[in-house]
Amino acid sequence: MKILRKYSLLIGGLGFSNLGNWIYLVALNLFVWHLTQSPAAMAGIFIVGPTARVLTSLVAGSFIDRMNKRKLMIATDIIRGFIVFCMPFMESIWLIYTLLFLANIASSFFGPSSTYYITKLVPSEDRQQFNAILGTFNSGSFLVGPALAGLLIMLFNTTVTIWFNSFTFFVCAMIIYLLPDVDDVKESSQQRITWQILKSDYLAVIAFIRQNSLFLTIYLLFQSALMIAFALDSQEATFMKQDLALSDSLYGAFVSSAGAGAIIGGMVAASFAKKMSTRSYMVIGLFLTMLFYTAFYASTSSILSFVSFIFLGFFMAFSNTGYETFYQQYVPPEMMGRFGSIANIFQNILQISFILLLGLFAELFTLQMTAIIFGIISILFSISLYFVLYTQKYYIGLKEEIL
Repeated sequence: MKILRKYSLLIGGLGFSNLGNWIYLVALNLFVWHLTQSPAAMAGIFIVGPTARVLTSLVAGSFIDRMNKRKLMIATDIIRGFIVFCMPFMESIWLIYTLLFLANIASSFFGPSSTYYITKLVPSEDRQQFNAILGTFNSGSFLVGPALAGLLIMLFNTTVTIWFNSFTFFVCAMIIYLLPDVDDVKESSQQRITWQILKSDYLAVIAFIRQNSLFLTIYLLFQSALMIAFALDSQEATFMKQDLALSDSLYGAFVSSAGAGAIIGGMVAASFAKKMSTRSYMVIGLFLTMLFYTAFYASTSSILSFVSFIFLGFFMAFSNTGYETFYQQYVPPEMMGRFGSIANIFQNILQISFILLLGLFAELFTLQMTAIIFGIISILFSISLYFVLYTQKYYIGLKEEIL
């Protein structure tokens, strides 16, 4: 495929790094369990990361927009590589949490920087296909990563497996070094960040939102539905074990089926990227993703739930591709760091809120009924997004080439 050959270095670097993340996640969980044998300590892994990202995102955008993004991506990958390399030497859970916190701070800088870099390197006519291919690689990492982690742990141990993730960060940094510098920011990279600058940056983001209220509407509808999906993810294991009575091996097969569906969906999305509009990817993809999420929790048999899992993975590839393309087309590159960081705060808070609400109502009623209601709400968000994007009075407010 032409796009794959053209951007092979960037796709390979980001894909290889993502593969390492999945390997590292499995190895870290086992490492912490062997160190502490504490469920509370295990839960702490999933609290430290979001906490670090929320706190860092308050100021990260102002730094990102004033720094060379390619150099920043290289630096953060090297930093993460060293941090992960040091983790197996830690004998205290609090030292591990500290390193996790630092690694997630670096990740807060890498994400918005990579979005900017993709936007500048990949022309608008190639972005939808590029995003679909990158999504396919990421879905492949989701499938291959845990399996490779299991093989490495079986052949060696968790320490070597964690070091493999450290190696992937260094490889990603090396590949990014080989890519061209596409940054417009030169002189301002040395500008000292003060409270006044932070304040002016927040005001600039607010001004952008006010001037682009239609973009904000689209963003809120899409992200609200997506954060409900992430909240539903938090209960999928409980539902499969409690309501469907699946074995551990079948649970693993179900999770893999969603990844397989996402890989196939990514390949199909890449094939039709030049023929279908961005808004059709967003609307159809989101609606069918949430429909199959709801169908999964409404399932009374393992076969129906298995099919639903495959299709929700398939159509999520379309919705993610459409949203990434829309975001890259609409948000000015010079503001991506600031807007992306503030957006990350909103997304994390929204996701945590939905998870807590879902857990609360599941305790008061039943998990299945609560999850179905949440799924229906997400479907309503996706239908609202359809009317926003396909109603003429809204559509004329956006540039035609974006959608």
